[in-house]
Amino acid sequence: MPETGRYLYAITRHLDPEVLVDIPGLDGGHLDVVEHRGLAVVVSSVDLDEYGEEGLTRNLERLEWLEEVARRHDAVVQALAVKGPTAPLRLATICHDDAGVRRRVDEWHTALQQVLDRVDGRMEWSIKVLTPARKPEPAAAVPAGGEKPRGAEYLRRKKAQAEARLADDEVALHTVEQIHQTLASRTVASRRLPPQDPRLTGHEGTMVLNAAYLVDALDEQAFLSEVQALQAAHPGLVLDHRGPWPPYSFAMLEQG
Repeated sequence: MPETGRYLYAITRHLDPEVLVDIPGLDGGHLDVVEHRGLAVVVSSVDLDEYGEEGLTRNLERLEWLEEVARRHDAVVQALAVKGPTAPLRLATICHDDAGVRRRVDEWHTALQQVLDRVDGRMEWSIKVLTPARKPEPAAAVPAGGEKPRGAEYLRRKKAQAEARLADDEVALHTVEQIHQTLASRTVASRRLPPQDPRLTGHEGTMVLNAAYLVDALDEQAFLSEVQALQAAHPGLVLDHRGPWPPYSFAMLEQG
C-alpha cells in the first residue's frame, strides 16, 4: 500500500465541511478539514511517491503535471474564498499526517491571523496599464533633388527621433505613476508586480504597470468608477482591469 501524506491547499476560519462535498481535490481525492486553534486547514490525501520530496523533484519539471496541480489547487482556493477570508498556501505544501498539519498551524498561527484579518471582506483587482505598440519610424523624407539625407543631417534626424521617443516614455511613466497612486489611495493595499511577457498574456503594446489592489467589497463600485475615469482621462493608454479575485497577492503566507 503506497505511503500517503496530507496536501495543504489553504487555511480559513469556521469552515463547514459540507461546503467541500462537491469540490474534488488533487487526483479526484476527497477534501478534509483539519481544525486547530480556531483555524481550518483544507487538505487531501496524496501519494508520497508522487508528492513526496523525490516525486516533486521529478514532477515539477513536467509542465503538464504542474499545470494540472496548479489548476486544481486554485479551484479549491477559489471555492473557499467566496465563503470567507482565505490564506492560500504555496503549491505542494505537504505534511505527513494531520498532527503535522496542526504543528504547521502552531508555527504560523500569528501570521495566519494577521493575513486573514487583512483580507476579510476584501477582494483583489488587477490593473495593467499598456502603451500602444510603437509604430515603425517613418522613412527619411527624400528632398526634391532626389537624394536621401546623409552624414550630419541623417544623424541629426536620428537624434531628434530618439529624443522624442525618450520624452514620450518619460511622460508615460509619470502618468502611470499618477494612475497607480490614485488607485492605491482608494484601496486597502496595493502591490506592484513585474510586467508580464506579451507572448504569455496576449496583450499588445508595452506593459508599463502591472499592479494588484486589495479592495473592500463596500468600495468596489467607487474603485471601478475611478478606473473608468482614469481611462477616459488618458485615452492614449490602455487600462486593463480584471477581477474580483481571491486576494492571492495579499493573502499568501510567507512560509518558512
